[in-house]
Amino acid sequence: MVQHPEVLWAQRSSATEDEKNVIFLTVNLPDIQEASLKYTLTSTAISFKATSGNSAKGIEEKEYGFDLEFYKEINPELSTKKLSSRSFIINIRKKENGLEYWPRLTKEKVRNAFLKTDFGKWVDEDEQDGANNKDFDDEMDPMGGMPGMGGMGGMGGMGGMGGMGGMGGMGGMGGMGGMGGMDFEKMMADMKASGGGAEGEEDSDDDGPPPLEDAENSK
Repeated sequence: MVQHPEVLWAQRSSATEDEKNVIFLTVNLPDIQEASLKYTLTSTAISFKATSGNSAKGIEEKEYGFDLEFYKEINPELSTKKLSSRSFIINIRKKENGLEYWPRLTKEKVRNAFLKTDFGKWVDEDEQDGANNKDFDDEMDPMGGMPGMGGMGGMGGMGGMGGMGGMGGMGGMGGMGGMGGMDFEKMMADMKASGGGAEGEEDSDDDGPPPLEDAENSK
C-alpha cells in the first residue's frame, strides 16, 4: 500500500525578481531508493512516487507517493531538484511575479494531513525582504532551523561571551571593569564625601518600606 510522505513547503514572492518567486518543497523522506524515484513536474501539478528503506541494512522498505495540483501555474523549466539521504528537495519557480503570497499551495481548498508548513524556511510576507533568500537546493544544516541563523553558529556556542568568563565569575565585580572604565572605588569615595553611600543610608528617604513594627504601630 502506497503511503503519503511528509511534505513541507514555504514560499517567497516578488514583483520584479523572478528568482524570488519560488515555492520551497521538501519531501521529508530518508533513504529514498534513487532507482525507484518517479517524479513529474508540470505547469499545474506535481507527482511523486518512490520506495524508501534498505532491507540489506534492516530498514523496512515502503512505497510512498502523492499528487498535488498547484494553486497557480509554475515554470517547470526553471525549477530544480535535489535528492539527499534525508529528503527530496524541489525549488519550484512560480510562473507569475507578484508581491502577494499564494494563500495556499494547492488548487483546491482541502486539508492534506501530510502537507505542512516548513517553519524552518517560512517568513511572513511583510518580512521577506530582510530574509535570507539563498538557494534552498542546498541542504540546510541539521541544526539550521531558520534561515539566517546559521544553526546558531553565529553565536559561537555563546563563545562571544567567553562562557561568562569575561565577567570574572562576578567575583567582587572585578570582571566589570570594562563598563566604560568605571572606577567603583572612586565612585564610593565620592558618595561618602557627599554624605551618600553606606554612612548616609540611614538618613535616606528612599530606603524602601519602614520596618514591620513601625508599620503596625502606625495603623
